[in-house]
Amino acid sequence: MAKTAQKDDKKRVPPLPKKGRDAKVYDASSITVLEGLEPVRKRPGMYIGTTGPEGLHHLIWEIFDNARDEAMVDRCNDIEVALLPDNYVRIADNGNGIPVGIHPKTKVSALETIMTTLHAGGKFDNEAYKVSGGLHGVGASVVNALSEHTKVVVHQDGGMHVQEYKIGKPLAKVKKVGTSKEHGTIVLFKPDAAIFKEGIEWQWDKIVTHLRQQAYLVKGVRISMVDARQSEANILSEVEGLFLRDQNLGAPSMTFYFEGGLKSLVAFHNKHLEPVHKNIFYVDRELDKVSVEVALQYVDDITSRITAFANNTYNSEGGTHITGFKTALTRSLNTYGRTAGLIKEKDERRLHRVRRSALGVP
Repeated sequence: MAKTAQKDDKKRVPPLPKKGRDAKVYDASSITVLEGLEPVRKRPGMYIGTTGPEGLHHLIWEIFDNARDEAMVDRCNDIEVALLPDNYVRIADNGNGIPVGIHPKTKVSALETIMTTLHAGGKFDNEAYKVSGGLHGVGASVVNALSEHTKVVVHQDGGMHVQEYKIGKPLAKVKKVGTSKEHGTIVLFKPDAAIFKEGIEWQWDKIVTHLRQQAYLVKGVRISMVDARQSEANILSEVEGLFLRDQNLGAPSMTFYFEGGLKSLVAFHNKHLEPVHKNIFYVDRELDKVSVEVALQYVDDITSRITAFANNTYNSEGGTHITGFKTALTRSLNTYGRTAGLIKEKDERRLHRVRRSALGVP
């Protein structure tokens, strides 16, 4: 019986396909090593999610995040995003400016290192940036790799420094082109049409919505949007000052500035609703090097609207901080309710009801 079974097993094994026998041998030489920014151009979806409209706009978010992170550590209070002719985008901030000195390891300028090397930046040691939503250098280098042309202008220590890139590769070394009383960074980039084959079309409303949200999250910072796509001025050359809104271009623009932070965001969302209480509950505290900002207001609506962000990045799928917020809210209100005699000790229905009608942003 055993011999018969063995013969049957052999019959079941299919023969190796001819093309399998003739295929190239898979050995050490089969391994491809991509250097520099090659991996980004080979598989852009791994870095920006998609090469469609979402991925296209992600390029703006990446550079904007670097400017916003300067604001989150109080090095910057003014950011501008501008749409220019020929699909260019210009993002400027009045932060410290990307360092332009020679990097001790790469032996080229820190600016070139950041713009051309993945995983190079100032956010890995938890010192220069204790809070950040992006990875300075990772995002910038990805944008550079996926752009036909990129230009960075740094105003720093009394000088204006420039470097340009083509498809991620520097055209020349960083060059000091003049003096400057400003401080900050300007990044201009033009997405590569060979990567974004669905077309390059910037959506004004999408960008404005994102910038408005960020202005609420980083209180006390001015964030501007300029649509200079129809401008005939030579905007791509160096202009005096950091911001185009000061150049009298006559281009449509919007500016967002909110002192109240999340408190202002809750008020904005509730402006067409009927608040149950006038004052918005608000707390902004730091414990064990973790900063927590929460704003909450109940409205005359049974729908719960709880929106959360971590390091200013929207968490669409929730997270432990949302769970913690809901738990703390439920526990606090139930404790008060029992103490005030509003809730009976054995009332099992109380747990879910306290979150109805709430609009909170932890």
